[in-house]
Amino acid sequence: MDERVFQFKVGQPIPDWDLQHRLSIGNPVGPECKDTGTIFRINSTYMDVTDQPYKDRQWHAGGVLTSCIGVVAPLGIIGYMLIHPAREFVLSLAIAYFVFLGSSAVFAYLTFKYGRDEFFALKRRPIRFNRKEKKIYAIRHRRFFAKPGQGDLTWEVAWDENAIFCIHRRIVNHRPAYHIKHYKVDQDGNVIRAFSIGRTWEGKRNLQGLLSQWNYWCWYMNHGPADLPMPPLYFKERETALESFLFCLYDFGTRASVAYRISVMPFVLLMISHRLMALWTCRDPVWPQAIEALSTIEPGDPYDEPRGGTPTGWGETAQAIERDESPYDPKSDMKVWRGQKDPVRNALLWAEDIPPRY
Repeated sequence: MDERVFQFKVGQPIPDWDLQHRLSIGNPVGPECKDTGTIFRINSTYMDVTDQPYKDRQWHAGGVLTSCIGVVAPLGIIGYMLIHPAREFVLSLAIAYFVFLGSSAVFAYLTFKYGRDEFFALKRRPIRFNRKEKKIYAIRHRRFFAKPGQGDLTWEVAWDENAIFCIHRRIVNHRPAYHIKHYKVDQDGNVIRAFSIGRTWEGKRNLQGLLSQWNYWCWYMNHGPADLPMPPLYFKERETALESFLFCLYDFGTRASVAYRISVMPFVLLMISHRLMALWTCRDPVWPQAIEALSTIEPGDPYDEPRGGTPTGWGETAQAIERDESPYDPKSDMKVWRGQKDPVRNALLWAEDIPPRY
């Protein structure tokens, strides 16, 4: 579920479940280390990853567009009533006007609240792990009237044990869904702001992917990219219409049968229209000049990816895997791990209200 719909509550403590599932930046949380499809680019200086809504923005965009219909439809009914007025004024007619106007106002509020960061905003909101500065930079909102070098609105997080990263849990369609959230709190422990990193994992067993992902980011920040397995794919920083189609198609299952994909194609086409409309109204993000100055890539950096010959996006990566030119689900073992060796069993332990402490 999109983090922008069920937001954190400013001025209140971190939810107890989240705080119990706080993640350490120095100790592994599972037996495996791998990326699960979150990276735009990586090098020896920084790694750009997705925010949590990125992969599923077609659903959020669809909700906003539906809300727009809720704004226009009542106004259309009111217009028809004004063109064809009743012969005499009655109380029920006044109530109808009030209900339609109120309904339109409510949907207008929802459209603005949830659509301002979806339409006429940014095509992506990257989160930058800068290992040399030991900081995370997260672009959050489009700045419409930026001064030269100011860039878009960006938050900064120090990479140290004082930073609060937690597993956040919500129940979606009677199943738990998890993602990684950073909280900034005041001196009383109440939340000032928060944002979510990476992607969402659904189901207790799939929590293993979140734990492996956290190991991946921590290893990069603490040790560098040298010993990391390659990501399963790099997302295109300039998303094409084909990529948008594949985002929506794979949302119904990355390894689904041809018959199933044909049956859901009308829904896929509807979703792609939502995603494309959102993208076409947005622009690329702009990093503040000060952050760009701290993100210089050394010439000839051997870990600078993706580069020429490296497949990017769903389509190129799938073809490379079929040709055995790119590995499927690359991962490595955490040699210093002393906990449960089975990734699924470890995930089930973490899914409990009180997680393991290794």
